[in-house]
Amino acid sequence: MSAPLLRVRELTKHFPIGKRGMFSDQRKILRAVDGVSFDLERGQTLGVVGESGCGKSTTARAIIGLHPATSGSVQLDGVELTSLSRSEWLPYRRRIQMIFQDPYASLDPRQTVSSILTEPLTIHKLAKPKERKLRAMALLDAVGLNPRHIDRYPHEFSGGQRQRIGIARALALEPELLLLDEPVSALDVSIQAQIVNLLGELQERFNLAYLFIAHDLAVVRHLCDEVCVMYLGRVVEQAPRDELFESPQHPYTKALLSAVPHPNPHIERTRERIVLTGDVPSPLDPPSGCTFHPRCAHASEVPDDRCARECPALVTSEGRSAACHLP
Repeated sequence: MSAPLLRVRELTKHFPIGKRGMFSDQRKILRAVDGVSFDLERGQTLGVVGESGCGKSTTARAIIGLHPATSGSVQLDGVELTSLSRSEWLPYRRRIQMIFQDPYASLDPRQTVSSILTEPLTIHKLAKPKERKLRAMALLDAVGLNPRHIDRYPHEFSGGQRQRIGIARALALEPELLLLDEPVSALDVSIQAQIVNLLGELQERFNLAYLFIAHDLAVVRHLCDEVCVMYLGRVVEQAPRDELFESPQHPYTKALLSAVPHPNPHIERTRERIVLTGDVPSPLDPPSGCTFHPRCAHASEVPDDRCARECPALVTSEGRSAACHLP
């Protein structure tokens, strides 16, 4: 088998919180991402799911260099990205791009769509100046927008249209990998379906790899080939999509999937719903051992209070991984 396009190993991102005094350091460490590892193959989609604050977006930003990684390795096609300087990053910006959650905040309101789409081409010195606007119009057409609207400003478009512009900007440099940070969560349900279908068409057309961050498990099941479940900065389970949805191994994954309503009302009335007790622990002061054990209904089944004492390793077996002391 060929090497994966993206290889992430023990990626960690910690943020110091508080002030450093003259004689002592009173800062605390917020463990936003704490040892995340996964692979992403060319042309495939890896979904990253979990509750708000579990480190999904920070993981994507650390991969692309918007947040410098505290430690760990991020390799794009065998090249280590975490050690690159800003100038050394430039050629890899063409190969990896990001689409942000908020289509209103991610576009500069002072720039026309033409300026937004041609700016990456100008920075990377791609195409002649006279050809750049034609390429921008072709990008608008590829994402389902009217090329004649290229001289309009972002405020003249709806939310779904703005997200299409964001997708077009990400495609301008012909990347191999797109990091999608909840690209449909800020949109209406009907528009979400259109954007998800567009992403599927673009992936097939350009052979793109997606790292797809989402809350909506129905969207993840529709679009992703493999799913990675995060909790409090760690990966607790990773498996092919169908296997994870049909037979989740980790108690947290089971609780997430039980929250998804079933379209059949008879099954919905009789199925088991797992309700987690307690709040999500703070990443400033995570629990000892397994970070999920204070909310886990099965922690008492493990002898010697092992869940509270020992952090479970992410064990891989038969193509899927889970971090749990229970067999």
